[in-house]
Amino acid sequence: MSEPTDVTEATRRAHAAVLEASPFDDTADLAAVDRGFIAPLPDEVRLHEGDRPVWNARAFDFIDGDAPATVNPSLWRQEGLNRAGGLFEVAAGIYQVRNLDLATMSFIRGESGWIVVDPLTSAETAAAALALVQSHVEQRPVSTVIFTHSHADHFGGVRGVVSQEDIDAGQVRIIAPEGFIREAVSENVMAGTAMSRRASYMYGSLLPPGPTGTVGSGLGKTTSSGTFGLLEPTDLVGHDVDSLVLDGIEVETLYTPDTEAPAEFVFFLPAWGALCTAEVVTHNLHNLYTLRGAQVRDALAWSQAIDAMLARWGRQTELIFASHHWPTWGHDASHDLLVAQRDGYRYLHDETLRRINHGETMLEIAEQVELPAALAATWSLRGYYGSVNHNVKAIYQRYLGFFDGNPANLHPHPPVEAARRYVDYMGGADHIVARARADHEAGDDRWVAEVLKHVVFADPDNTEARRLLADALTQLGYQAESGPWRNFYLTGAQELRDGVAIPPAEISTVTPDVIEAMDTSLILDYVSVRLRHAEVADLRTSVALVLPDVGEHYRLELSNGVLHHRATGGEPAADVEVSVTMPRARLNQLLGEVDVAELLAQDDVAIDGDATTFRRLLEELDDFGFWFDIVTP
Repeated sequence: MSEPTDVTEATRRAHAAVLEASPFDDTADLAAVDRGFIAPLPDEVRLHEGDRPVWNARAFDFIDGDAPATVNPSLWRQEGLNRAGGLFEVAAGIYQVRNLDLATMSFIRGESGWIVVDPLTSAETAAAALALVQSHVEQRPVSTVIFTHSHADHFGGVRGVVSQEDIDAGQVRIIAPEGFIREAVSENVMAGTAMSRRASYMYGSLLPPGPTGTVGSGLGKTTSSGTFGLLEPTDLVGHDVDSLVLDGIEVETLYTPDTEAPAEFVFFLPAWGALCTAEVVTHNLHNLYTLRGAQVRDALAWSQAIDAMLARWGRQTELIFASHHWPTWGHDASHDLLVAQRDGYRYLHDETLRRINHGETMLEIAEQVELPAALAATWSLRGYYGSVNHNVKAIYQRYLGFFDGNPANLHPHPPVEAARRYVDYMGGADHIVARARADHEAGDDRWVAEVLKHVVFADPDNTEARRLLADALTQLGYQAESGPWRNFYLTGAQELRDGVAIPPAEISTVTPDVIEAMDTSLILDYVSVRLRHAEVADLRTSVALVLPDVGEHYRLELSNGVLHHRATGGEPAADVEVSVTMPRARLNQLLGEVDVAELLAQDDVAIDGDATTFRRLLEELDDFGFWFDIVTP
């Protein structure tokens, strides 16, 4: 692997400015992060005994002392706080395990067992967290699991703490927000391959931990790489539910959809005066648009949800704990955290809309908007995960979309074609590289990246351009306060220097648990997405699909290269060319690697009519390769 470049004077100046402008004399978080410590984490968690590690708690031990020249000192401070891991007592009867995955896993003592909040990404890390609590606090069963929202790092490890058999026996309840299953599985399926590939940039999973590599993601370190699962909730929290009794504990709930996740809720524990803010309020400015890719979030709804927390529980709250980071103790500190977060998201929303209505474009607004001084000086609103810049762009996108209104930007050339023209207009690759090298030496790396991306896309084999672009991205990474920005820059630089390094662990978001949790309509939507549409554009067929084991009937219609479906109630569809009867498990197999002829020949698959076109349709399902290029064409 190629070595990254040395720190430039421009980067040193940028870091000096951060040190000068930031409130490093505010050390409250440094005391809070170690409060209630009970036991350390295991050094590592493995997939199986002797198999590969899925989590290494010691990987970030290098984060200590003053920031090195290769890391933004504000980000270094945040990642030092995120490195504090182990089992902690939040209050008598409330515990957390931190830095055993990207998220924080919480435990509440119920009357008969543990109430587990957000069981991490992987079964192995969740099981290790539960083992810490069982060993150092109290040995008791898990009675309840709470999924606060629909992102994978908050439910994927559920099989490490409970089983489907526990649920079927009525021994465990799983509580989740309304819409949880559809949001949880659709985000990981419909655009899951592209989203996960980009997540490898965002979370720095391809970078070595270290001062010149990843230091974390601002929200936490990175995601674990163990067994991802999903169990269906037994109870849903929506607008019509404002309280529950879970294992003898009174829990007041507030449904907060379209905030940090499309399906999310927060809750208050009156017995403790404790507010669990899920991921709506954490110790950083969060993402209104996540760089891995997702639907843009609603800054206004986010701010209003926090205001609703203040209105309902503000006077009673003595403690805040969340699904990431460390708790906030005390009424005044909790109130201040909620107010700052509420005001931060609302300020970005309102100021962006004000400028939109003056005719300013997305890039112009993002370059100008800053939080007011009091909010900018608040550590919990620093852009460690989201950033003011890309959150402003998200607000613009949510209201006006990709187009800035200038007709010259309405139909630009795609990257490779545009790059060839740019390079020709700018005097050729050699001329551009020479000028870019001078700009790099002057510290203008944003511009170096802008111009050299065209050279690389016009000629990906231009080694000099690739190396210089990598050097520019490296300095931008060193300067970034946002963990994801740093990881994106440094991963891009690494792939420019060394190519795409494919790790041995297979990556797929379409796991058996996810497929099982998908409703049949969503599966059929995904089958339609996977069609090689141009290849089947001349085909026509209609199919009655019968799934007798789940009592479902669908009419499928293939026309003009797309597959439509509609449920037909309790009877098979009539007036179709072919009827196909199969158990739901066979339909699930279509989302994996399957021999179509072999699947249709199974004893539990019955076909009535001419299935030639239907078979052709299934043979034209596309496979999505994970390791596509990003910084090169």
